[in-house]
Amino acid sequence: MSQESQMSSIRIGADVGGTFTDVVIQRTDGTYASTKVLTTHDAPERAILDGVAKLADAEGVDLGSGIVEQFIHGTTLATNALIERRGAKTALVTTHGFRDVIETRTESRFEQYDLNIVLPTPLIERKDRFTVTERRNARGGVLVEFDEAEARELIEQLATAGYESVAVGFIHSYVDGTNERRFRELLLERLPDVSVSISCEVSPQMREYERFNTVCANAYVQPLMASYLVRLRDQLQARGITCPLYLVHSGGGLMSVESAAEFPVRLVESGPAGGAIFAADIAARYGRDRVLSFDMGGTTAKISLIDDFRPATAKSFEVDRTARFKKGSGMPISIPVIDMIEIGAGGGSIASVDSLDQIRIGPHSAGSEPGPAAYSLGGQDATVTDANLQLGRLHPDTFGASDIDLSPRLASDALTRSVGERLGLDADTAAIGVAEVVDENMANAARAHAVENGKDMGGYTMIAFGGGAPLHAARLMDKLGLDEMIVPPGAGVGSAIGFLVAPFSYEAVRSFYTTTVDFDVAGSNAVLDSLTEEAMAFVRQGTDAEVTVERQVSMRYAGQGWEIPVTLDAESAFDDFAAELLSAEFTKAYEGFFGRAIDDLAIETVSWSVRVSSIVPAPERIELSTVSSSTVEAASMRDAYDAVSGVRVATAVLSRHDLTPGAAVAGPAIIAEQQTTTVIGSHHVCTMQADGTLLVTRAGNEKNGRPS
Repeated sequence: MSQESQMSSIRIGADVGGTFTDVVIQRTDGTYASTKVLTTHDAPERAILDGVAKLADAEGVDLGSGIVEQFIHGTTLATNALIERRGAKTALVTTHGFRDVIETRTESRFEQYDLNIVLPTPLIERKDRFTVTERRNARGGVLVEFDEAEARELIEQLATAGYESVAVGFIHSYVDGTNERRFRELLLERLPDVSVSISCEVSPQMREYERFNTVCANAYVQPLMASYLVRLRDQLQARGITCPLYLVHSGGGLMSVESAAEFPVRLVESGPAGGAIFAADIAARYGRDRVLSFDMGGTTAKISLIDDFRPATAKSFEVDRTARFKKGSGMPISIPVIDMIEIGAGGGSIASVDSLDQIRIGPHSAGSEPGPAAYSLGGQDATVTDANLQLGRLHPDTFGASDIDLSPRLASDALTRSVGERLGLDADTAAIGVAEVVDENMANAARAHAVENGKDMGGYTMIAFGGGAPLHAARLMDKLGLDEMIVPPGAGVGSAIGFLVAPFSYEAVRSFYTTTVDFDVAGSNAVLDSLTEEAMAFVRQGTDAEVTVERQVSMRYAGQGWEIPVTLDAESAFDDFAAELLSAEFTKAYEGFFGRAIDDLAIETVSWSVRVSSIVPAPERIELSTVSSSTVEAASMRDAYDAVSGVRVATAVLSRHDLTPGAAVAGPAIIAEQQTTTVIGSHHVCTMQADGTLLVTRAGNEKNGRPS
């Protein structure tokens, strides 16, 4: 009997990264088959289709038989377009007097005492920013009427200039977006083929700089993303895959392709969000309620904290920071997002030496074209992958990508040329420097992220996935003082698997100001009802399954500049006692954040949100154990650098597929598999679990599956 006849339906997840495109098939029995192919940057859909065809052949699946039930996709295309500034020719239309908001920003300096500070370049140049006469106040009242005649004249000017996309952001439109909607009507009457984004729909939140920048980002990538998504959908259908196509958004849920084309800015953290969902599912499966998610691919490393099996979320984040770890140095995007820190530290990240003779890693990456020097595809710069090959952690015989032949000679030459000659080091020492710098960069990122969130990483378990993370995770675990690390099955394609366990979800956000002194009961109820209706409509585009509703309000003391989140009851409407209830909830939350509350100050509500999510069944709980039933003999040995002892040592090389449940591997060891490699230091012990998970602990520091 063929495999296809045994499967009633399958689901496919595809994650387009900066270096590799990961494709995963979920069979009916819940198991996965996966592959990695090099990303084709000129046409990302080509790599997806190649990966799908490759897997279909291996699995004996006829794609045209209607067997594919669902296709879920995540991509870095929107992020890359923003960072590389290769979006559409875009204009910004705003209220008269506010043309330069996206350039003056908030007038805060991310480096207070740097006299030569260089602020990020605005996404839309000044020559492409225009104004119209109109003005509302912060309560939505009309201060200056919308000048329709002037708007029509401006539209003629836009038509002459040949803009592909227009962003519209008027002052206080988050309260009343009538004028933005009217300008869109007039624009589309004259230019029906132009893409239009309006801030009252993209990001209806106060703070005009963040709102304007978000609507500009949406408009900037909208034509590119809409064209790409249509091409992908059409080419999938041409191959017989006629099932719905869904996208993973930055908040960690699924949305329809139509919604993604309308609001592509919601896809900016698409792939990384899938990784966090994957880690949360693993955390729930193994009962680890404090987890550090470590996702390292070919271009970037992403780190997030997961408490109580749920990734932390935020209402905004920054893209393309010009100063490492410096808030305010990037491009703010005001959308719901899984809270994480992302740095240019991947396998393809380029190593160089700066003017102070210090080794620097990233943020530039060799990507897939031409890729690391070792790929033999024309790359000349030394990368993290070249360093790992030089140090013996990777080997041409066990490297998982079947279409790539690693060249140790090219890696050694690149390390000598890029790092060694400048610092007077041989290739081995240069590789050690590169590896240590990238590991410390990632450890610093994790520390900074934990501090920003008020967390102590003591007692956290690391979950390592992505093609590069298991190579570096044991060293990172030591640097962060963690005692336990999990490398789950399918780690090399973790984000793509995360797509397949993500819920249909959408979080609607809107600013609405009131205070506990004079609380607007009717207005608050109306906002929550409207947000619930909006979020529910998005989710119902994809599923009729049972859903959960979560409501939240951002609050602050009068006079403060920023808010903290306060969770609301999921169903109850506000009544005359709402102000007292909210005050108590805010006080409790404030004490949790800052240690103590402030007496006798009015409390303000600023922003409200409602998240609707389909219910995903909890994974079956599995107990991890460090009790070993056997010791594994190495398939082979090779010299590899051990970061614990600081020297090259004879290192056991094993295949992950040869390990049986209960098998213990004492470091130093290298555990190879098709899509990644796990490196175990000399003071680590790895125990194979019943489901194929690798549990890594320090030798002598294990007890009942948890560090002692």
